[in-house]
Amino acid sequence: MARTIFNTTEKSNFILNMTEEQYAKLASYGIIGACFLVPLFTVIPECMITSTYTLASGGLAVTGVYCMIMALIALIKKYIKGSTVLPVCAFGAILLWSVVSLINSYDPMVSLYGYPQRGEGVLAILFYCSIFISAAAVKRETAVNALIKGVIGTGILNSAWSLIQIFTGNLSQYKKIDLDTTVNAASGLAHSPVFLAMLLTLSLTAALITAAVTDNKKHRIICTVSALLFGFVMMFTYTFAGVCGIVFAVIAAVITSIAVKAPKKNLASVLAAAVGAALAVVIVSAGIISDIPTSYKLHDGRIVWWADSYMRLGSSGDYNRDVLNIDDNLEVYLYLNDKTQNIISNSPLTGTGPDQLAFPQIYTYGGLDETADLQDIIIQNTGIFDRCYNEYLYTAATRGIPSLIALAVVILAAVIVAFKKLKKDRSCGNAVVFFLTLGGALLFLIGCTSLPFSPVYWSVAGLGCAALSSQKKAEPAKEKKKK
Repeated sequence: MARTIFNTTEKSNFILNMTEEQYAKLASYGIIGACFLVPLFTVIPECMITSTYTLASGGLAVTGVYCMIMALIALIKKYIKGSTVLPVCAFGAILLWSVVSLINSYDPMVSLYGYPQRGEGVLAILFYCSIFISAAAVKRETAVNALIKGVIGTGILNSAWSLIQIFTGNLSQYKKIDLDTTVNAASGLAHSPVFLAMLLTLSLTAALITAAVTDNKKHRIICTVSALLFGFVMMFTYTFAGVCGIVFAVIAAVITSIAVKAPKKNLASVLAAAVGAALAVVIVSAGIISDIPTSYKLHDGRIVWWADSYMRLGSSGDYNRDVLNIDDNLEVYLYLNDKTQNIISNSPLTGTGPDQLAFPQIYTYGGLDETADLQDIIIQNTGIFDRCYNEYLYTAATRGIPSLIALAVVILAAVIVAFKKLKKDRSCGNAVVFFLTLGGALLFLIGCTSLPFSPVYWSVAGLGCAALSSQKKAEPAKEKKKK
C-alpha cells in the first residue's frame, strides 16, 4: 500500500510516492520551459514599443517557480547524491553569498529584482539554482532527449525570428550600430546579438553532434538543415562569440564523430554550418542587407556598448570617444575587463551588488535630482558600463570573489562529471551534454549571463552532473524480478 501522511489520500501524497521515472518526466517539462519560456515572453516587447523587456522575466519566473518545486522534491526524495552533491552545494553558496552581496549593495531592490530589463538579481539566481538542481536530480535518459530537442528547438525559434530582423530590419533593436550605419544585426528573441550568438552556439553544437552521430535519417536531415540556419544567423550577430561558437561546434562534432566511430558520410553534415556562415558573409559583402558593401566585419564594440546598453536599456553611458576606439573590438573588451578588475579591487568580498556594475562608476547626476529615474542618471555618465562580457570577472565584481570561486566549482564539477560519463558511455546524449557544458564554460570567457541564455545553460550543466541511467538498462531488471 502506498505511503500517506496524516491519513490523507494517496493522490495528495504524490511527492512521497513519486518514482524517479515520474520525477524525470516532470523535470523534463522544466527543462523544456527553460528553453522556450523566456523567448516566448520576449515576443511582446519585440513587437510592441510600449512594452519593456522586463516582461521576459515573467518567462523565467514561471520556469523558476516550477523548477523550485521540483528542486524541493529532489531534496526531499534525496535524489541529490554522489557526483551531484558538490556542485549543488556550490550553487547554494552562490545563492547565499548573493544575499550577502545584496545586503551590502548600492540598491537592495535592484539587487533583488535586477536592473530594469536586465532582470538578473538574486531572484534570477534563485531560479537558476532551482533549474540546476532539478536537472541534476534526473537519472533518466528521457531528460537528455528533452534537452537536445529543447536546445535545438529554441535555436530554430530564435533563428526564425532573426530572419525577419535580417531581411526586413523589423522587430529589432539592432537595425543600426550607430546613427548612420545599417547592418540589420540579428538578436532573435535573445535581447542582444551577443546573447543570441551564445545561445545558438549551444543549439548548433547539439545539432551538429546529433547529425554526425545519429542513425535516424529524419533526425539527421532536420539537424543538418537546422545547423545551416544557425550558422547563417550567427554570422549576422556580427560578434566574436558567433564566430567562436561556429568553430567550437564544428570541432565538437568532428571529435564526437571520430570518438564514436560514426559513418564518415555523416561528417558531411558538419559542412552545413560552414555553408550557412559563408552565405551570410557573401550577402553582407555584396551590400544586399546592410550599408557595408565592401567587406564583412564584426561590430562587438558598437553592439554591446552603444546599441544594447546605451540605446536599448539606458544601463550604460555613451562610450568616451577620447579614450576608446569603439570599432576596435579587442580594445573595447580589454577596456571593459581592465575597468572591471579595478572595481573588483575596490570591493573584493561582496562586490557592487547583483546587477549593479555601473553604480560605482557614476560620477555625475547631470543636473538631475537624486530621486530621478535611474536610467536617466546613468546615461548622463559618459564612459560607464554595466556588462564586461566575461562572466567570471562580472561575477567577482558584482557578487564578490567568494561567488566567483563557487561558480568555478559548479562549472568545473559539471564539466568533469560530464566528461567522465562520456568516457564511460560514448552515446550521442552524453556527447551533447558534455560539449554543451564545456561550450558554456568557454563562452563565459567572452560573454556573460542573460535571461535567454542562462536557463538553458544551467539545465545543461545540471544534466552534466546528473547520474543518468537509460530506460533500456532499467527494463531487464524489472523482467528479472517478474521471473
